[in-house]
Amino acid sequence: MRHRKSGKRLNRSMANRAALSRILMTEFFRHGRIRTTRAKAELIRSRSEHLLTVAKRGHAKREAQQSDVHERRLVNAVLTDPVVVKQLFDEIAPRYATRPGGYTRVYRLGQRQGDGAEMVALELVS
Repeated sequence: MRHRKSGKRLNRSMANRAALSRILMTEFFRHGRIRTTRAKAELIRSRSEHLLTVAKRGHAKREAQQSDVHERRLVNAVLTDPVVVKQLFDEIAPRYATRPGGYTRVYRLGQRQGDGAEMVALELVS
């Protein structure tokens, strides 16, 4: 029974699923937009919004002359590229400083030619 078990399994093992979500979130923040299947987009959407909220909190601490090391370490534990972590804190988080949430948008793109999987574009709201 699946009582109280949340999240998508994506027919992968736990380690493979974790690696996939980390890579997808890194590429999402690197480019600001990613084209993937609907199931994978649902997997990373809430996690990426949470990371952006943590980065916003770190940016607010930096402006208040406090240390944001804790927030950077939290984000660095998830994302695979330190350059993207720096970009998230220095460029992306300040854009959403006054926005209370809802940083992402999902566009449906239709079905993939090969297997009919529903494709979507996940992007940061401007």
